[in-house]
Amino acid sequence: MIKIKKITFQGIKQKFQVKKPWDDVIIFVLNILITIPVFIIVHQNLINPNWFFNIDRIILFLLIVVSIQLILRFLRTIILICILLYLMVLIYGSVIGNYGFNSVFEDYNSMMYSMSYNPYPQDIIIAKLLPFPNKSKIINAIEYQNPKVRNFAIMATTKYFKNVKGYSNYRTIIQCFAVFKEINHRWNYVSDPKDGDYIASASESLDYFSGDCDDHSILMAACVRAIGGTPRLIHTKGHIYPEILIGSQKDLEKVNFLIKNILFVSESNQKQLHYHIDERGQIWMNLDYTATYPGGPFLSEEILGALTLE
Repeated sequence: MIKIKKITFQGIKQKFQVKKPWDDVIIFVLNILITIPVFIIVHQNLINPNWFFNIDRIILFLLIVVSIQLILRFLRTIILICILLYLMVLIYGSVIGNYGFNSVFEDYNSMMYSMSYNPYPQDIIIAKLLPFPNKSKIINAIEYQNPKVRNFAIMATTKYFKNVKGYSNYRTIIQCFAVFKEINHRWNYVSDPKDGDYIASASESLDYFSGDCDDHSILMAACVRAIGGTPRLIHTKGHIYPEILIGSQKDLEKVNFLIKNILFVSESNQKQLHYHIDERGQIWMNLDYTATYPGGPFLSEEILGALTLE
């Protein structure tokens, strides 16, 4: 006689239930992995009341920890199934080239780096989590291979800093600074129409050197890329501005000397250079239209998105 074993939901739960104390260990690890990015996102989007010792943020973090802990404990009987589903999603993402294991590692590496070395720990992780506005339109507008754009960039390199000698390793950066000087010297800020964003192409902006921050950033990025530089665009609350890859801390020291003693002596006199350091330790310098020298003050500190053009 064949015995048919009755499969019940309770039996499935017991089969996949993780035994103590490993269920508590898994819940603790998952809580930490989930709480940190959730806290950063919530913190970024809440008004800071500036309580003493940031007590409001401490309370917020504790509330998130407790909430996630309660949710995970409620799901503890199927926690193994949740982990398996999570791993399957990452495997699928890794195979098709979307969000996978490598992306998870980079995101948490960025977060840990920024929390250790950056005064604004939300910057790097938020830049990875939030979509860049009008991304496809902006990429198409950065016409760095357009002859009109490249010819303008080349013209700027012959107009400024052509006779600087002894810095062959930084020739490309010096030439990109020449482009910065020419564009910012001629730029005229003009707002977009009230009914929406107008994304001007780089070649279009060359006609009148006018537009808003989006248009300036597109033109600057296109010209920098056209002569071998590596630009990126930074999205903040209500603003977009361009940055250029400088390199390492040693490179920053050389560039700092060039800006303050050779290239932008009067403009940068007794002024600070402003830059960001990414999770790989690479330094990016501000090229905003509001500045008269590379590394001018940031118009807005909080980074919501970054678009790198390599």
